[in-house]
Amino acid sequence: MKEISIGEFARRSRLSLKALRLYDERGVLVPSRVDQASGYRYYDTAQLEEARLVVMLRQLQLPLAAIKELLACDPADAAERIAEHWRGAEAAHDARRDLADYLVNQLRGKRSVMYEVAIREMPERSLLCLKRNVHEQEAWAFGKEFIAILRERPLPKMEGREGAMFSIYWGEVSADSDGPMEMCKPVPETQAHALAEHYPELTLRTEPAHREMFVALPAGPGGISPVHFELAMESMRAWAHEQGYEDEHPSSWPDLGLRITYFSTGPVTDPVPDYDVAVAVAVA
Repeated sequence: MKEISIGEFARRSRLSLKALRLYDERGVLVPSRVDQASGYRYYDTAQLEEARLVVMLRQLQLPLAAIKELLACDPADAAERIAEHWRGAEAAHDARRDLADYLVNQLRGKRSVMYEVAIREMPERSLLCLKRNVHEQEAWAFGKEFIAILRERPLPKMEGREGAMFSIYWGEVSADSDGPMEMCKPVPETQAHALAEHYPELTLRTEPAHREMFVALPAGPGGISPVHFELAMESMRAWAHEQGYEDEHPSSWPDLGLRITYFSTGPVTDPVPDYDVAVAVAVA
């Protein structure tokens, strides 16, 4: 293996000096040697193949953290991760196309129905919850943290939507805003206080019985994109206006947050979606 300077490595890899310094800082592409006196970075020519792979992966818009993990994988696992990323990218593109079609129709004065909206009654429930302010990029990790807690100390299983885990967005969670997000798991009311003692990191609270409108969304390869949420919300706003809920509750709907219910494993009977998005319209 031949050692070359960062300038020569940049030329041969088609990466800029700025990019190489960034990749070094993030641990994605680390020089084989850094001169202690001058601070100059040197690379082995064997690293050129890895550098070209990084270039192509960035063209697929993979984040640097994902590329770092991918480079540590064996080729078969790396290939599957790339395929999974692309399936998610295609699903996100399809969702953005749906949003564009919706906006075009709206601006042209046409009404387009994106999703079917339904109504349901939810009972009063005891919940164990974890709440935190997170950005969009942190939301998935926050959910995984909550799931890990429940796997380590399993809770009693509760059937149906009333017993499914769900998240509540109490504010905007995006790349620009770290709105409050709450992960919730219903627990049997008779056991709630006893169970809470085993989960000191979680908060026990009671959610009131309420009526909510919801949209069923089947999960795509990368889950549900923010575009799906927007379209679901637009569908519910239009439906609520048609049904007169805005007139029935002129002050506003009860603020129970935008909620997403998760069905990690579907029940035997169909049809139950992988996700549904809901907003409360009345407290019982």
